[in-house]
Amino acid sequence: MLKRTIFTLLTLFVNIIVFAQVQDSIPVAKSDTAKIISTPDIQYTQNPKEYEIAGINVTGSTTYESYVIVGFSGLTVGEKIKIPGDQITSAVKRFWKQGLFSDVKILASKIEGDKIWLTIELKQLPRISQVNYNGLTKSYVDDVSPKIGIIKGGQMTPDLRDKAIEVIKKYLLDKGFRYATVTVVEKEDPNQKGMMSVDINVDKGPVVKVNKIFLEGNKALSFNQVVGAMKKTNEPLLINLFKTKKFVDANFAADKKLIIDRYNDKGFRDAAIVWDSIARISDNKVDVYIKVHEGQRYYIRSISWVGNTVYPSDYLSLVLGIKPGDVYNAKLLDDRLNTDDDAIAKLYKNKGYLFMNVDPIEANTTNDSIDFEMRIYEGKPATINNVTISGNTHVYENVIRREMFVRPGQLYNESDITRTMRQLAQMGNFEQEKLVPDIQPNPDEGTVDIGWPLVSKSNDQIEFSAGWGQTGVVGSLSLKFSNFAIQNLFKPSTYRFVPEGEGQTFSISAQTNGSYYQAYSVNFVEPWLGGKRPNSLSLSAYYSIQTGVSNRYSNYMNSYYNSYGSSMYGYGSSMYGSPYSSSALSYQADPTKFIHTFGLSASWGKRLKWPDDYFQLNLGLEYQHYSLSNWDYFLMKNGTSNVASLNVVLSRNSIDNPIFTRSGSTFSLSGQFTPPYSLLSPNKNYTNLTDAQAYKWVEFYKIKFASKGFVPLTSGSHPFVLMARAEYGFLGYYNKNLQSPFETFYMGGDGMTGYTTYGTETIGLRGYQNGSLTPIATYRGQTGQMGYVYSRVGAEIHYPLLLEQTTNIYALAFFDAGNCWSSFNQFNPFDLKRSAGVGVRIFLPMFGLLGIDWGYGFDPINGSKQYSGSHFHFIIGQEF
Repeated sequence: MLKRTIFTLLTLFVNIIVFAQVQDSIPVAKSDTAKIISTPDIQYTQNPKEYEIAGINVTGSTTYESYVIVGFSGLTVGEKIKIPGDQITSAVKRFWKQGLFSDVKILASKIEGDKIWLTIELKQLPRISQVNYNGLTKSYVDDVSPKIGIIKGGQMTPDLRDKAIEVIKKYLLDKGFRYATVTVVEKEDPNQKGMMSVDINVDKGPVVKVNKIFLEGNKALSFNQVVGAMKKTNEPLLINLFKTKKFVDANFAADKKLIIDRYNDKGFRDAAIVWDSIARISDNKVDVYIKVHEGQRYYIRSISWVGNTVYPSDYLSLVLGIKPGDVYNAKLLDDRLNTDDDAIAKLYKNKGYLFMNVDPIEANTTNDSIDFEMRIYEGKPATINNVTISGNTHVYENVIRREMFVRPGQLYNESDITRTMRQLAQMGNFEQEKLVPDIQPNPDEGTVDIGWPLVSKSNDQIEFSAGWGQTGVVGSLSLKFSNFAIQNLFKPSTYRFVPEGEGQTFSISAQTNGSYYQAYSVNFVEPWLGGKRPNSLSLSAYYSIQTGVSNRYSNYMNSYYNSYGSSMYGYGSSMYGSPYSSSALSYQADPTKFIHTFGLSASWGKRLKWPDDYFQLNLGLEYQHYSLSNWDYFLMKNGTSNVASLNVVLSRNSIDNPIFTRSGSTFSLSGQFTPPYSLLSPNKNYTNLTDAQAYKWVEFYKIKFASKGFVPLTSGSHPFVLMARAEYGFLGYYNKNLQSPFETFYMGGDGMTGYTTYGTETIGLRGYQNGSLTPIATYRGQTGQMGYVYSRVGAEIHYPLLLEQTTNIYALAFFDAGNCWSSFNQFNPFDLKRSAGVGVRIFLPMFGLLGIDWGYGFDPINGSKQYSGSHFHFIIGQEF
């Protein structure tokens, strides 16, 4: 009876089913077969029958045109299909694969003979009218929304819902929100048919921090040695004051590797973390448990070399710097073999052996001792085949190639690659952070192709600035074009505002304070005179007019600055309070007091090959003409004066970047010499000469030394960098009765006078007022500020905050010391005024270098008993 009942029900079921209906939740079909439902009588118990599709109709709620839906299905009118068969099932699967529909049916609406009419019935998923993020800041939303893919106008699927939850949780986990919760709520939009709004609700919870770290298994290394190896998983202790305390799984995973690295550095090559665990203490605190297995400490017993023919084994052992008996340090060994600037691999690659490889093999291990066999494959020297340049849009290619130290046909040299990177960075026309050569070795041919994918940037500058001079606000405008091409001056097609492409520098500047002060200058530099050798030509011209102030105003200034002799030239640039009231300023200008300065200079420079090719020699001629009338600010007050001098500069520059320097050094030794006119007339009496007679042709010699060194203190793209400097300057004379009134030193403050001065050289020392360290002395019956010797030393720590193509920002902390004397007999290199402080620098291509420093001067000046104290300094268009 039971068998008969089952058979009857099965027969009835088969008779009522004629076509497949495939229906499931979004977006995947539940089965691989399709059921076709229709009134035509189709017997599934019989063999499949072939039909020709006579028509395809589309019904249901969909925003797509019928021909698009038919195209999705893969079915076409006139196509022959079998019923039942795979074609219908495949068509249904295609619709599910689109992820656009919540219901899919393919029905047989009519059958006549061997022809069949199909109906595709669809129900489309609703579209998203708006997406609301609740509980996330805008910056967080900007970060996660592109990764989620839920967008206005799109369609919501279960996959997108799950992806949103997963992405947001992972994002917040990396931010320290370990126990965040995320829900996605979908609601029909009552204002738009077929649309829905999506609310993504986030409860971040508190940031989770480390409460305590528990360490087990350490014997050879202390708790602080092991836990101190971790950079971002730290207990809330005073020693970790400046370290992050939040717990992030990804950071913890990286820190566990650092623990193993610490053990490896100490010789424990078998060290491992046996297990670790995180215990939740509260909503915002966790305890961290770590168990380590230290193993034993290993030592190097012997080192032998195999396969070396270029260098002898003793020399390689000397360069390696690791001796038998040393603790085995895997990282140090790898650094000395491959990574360091003077590593074994670099030694070979600087001789062309690009394909060399050194493999340290543990030939024998006995107890705690290891015998190493360094197996070297030297290969053949690699010859440079092609050197290509891409991405350059501003500079002529020959201008780039002349700065390169890698050329086709040469042997490969790693140091030449590094030097080329520095030279391209020094040009200033390419993004330094992306200066990475594409090195493509070809071992079979013994050649290498080197590509230079450059990212061009503009290094031209338009600088607007304002400062405070002795007679009020001084406005400045300067234009600097660092890729100028004077050869294209009459070729308008090469212009990008000015002719470009040859890597020349052209600058023009103007300063004005109205009728009181005006200054103009123009400069041109050709770095490759003739285009074949790195011999430079520099030309410059300048002219300035400065009007003095009335006696009433000078007396007012003297009463205000009586402790520092501030009526001397340029002192008004101090930023620490202004004495200029409207009543005082009303009598400033005195047309009978002025100084006019005109100057021309030309210099020739040559890149030297000895001691190395970082050295450069510059020879220059300079002429200056001064016209003075009642000018109380120099030793010479009236008349005209001329200065003709020879300038000699020996310099070396190996810094990697002129804006944010990470490594390298600069130094210069310069001398400026006028003809010794008094020595040519030894019998002449120079004691009673008037100023006009004594200074018609000024004589002096000026010696200066300046050096800077940069050392990265940390690795990575944003390292801490130590900069140390030392500077000395001396202005001497051939005849003690003819000391120069010009080219003296004016020391203290930010190094900015407010005016461009050609008669004095401004030397900054932060933490002190401008010019306040310039001594007051009497010479030829005149009393004033006279600086003939100066010394300055200091150190800075730099840290980059932003290094981008258009903007560079870095913070600094500094310590300065320096002083200025009126004669060499008073010079004492240990009698220095000290200061310290912090600052920030911002480099913008259109404005140059800008900055602000706060400094504190620790010493009194000019006989005062009070410390210099706290001062702010603005830096405009210069490096301090």
